Amino acid sequence: MMKGTGTHTIGRRKTSVARVYMRPGKGSIVVNGKPYGEYFGRETLKMIVMQPLVLTDNGEKYDFKVTVDGGGKSGQAGALRLAISRALAKSNEELKSPLKKVKLLTRDAREVERKKYGRHKARKRPQFSKR
Repeated sequence: MMKGTGTHTIGRRKTSVARVYMRPGKGSIVVNGKPYGEYFGRETLKMIVMQPLVLTDNGEKYDFKVTVDGGGKSGQAGALRLAISRALAKSNEELKSPLKKVKLLTRDAREVERKKYGRHKARKRPQFSKR
């Protein structure tokens, strides 16, 4: 566990929670004990995670130790993106406005709608039969 220097932030998306510990370093991102490229297999998920770092040009300035749980890989990647964005904004006030402009500091509040009784899914109705 990283102690002392650094920043700790939390990001959420759907049912996923990402806890990020950021400190100055060489640009390594370790997610649940694995390199982020190994943890998030798909290219799109890797892009989502790297978005705030590429935008602010901080790819090789910080090391990140991340714990994610809950939800699926896509939700976890979104939660991690928010947590990294928050950590960057917390460490350097100048980065806040470019991150805010592209909505990387906004929590995506969309959640899965619950299934209702008498329905197949949340809104899908049973097939109508006239006779």
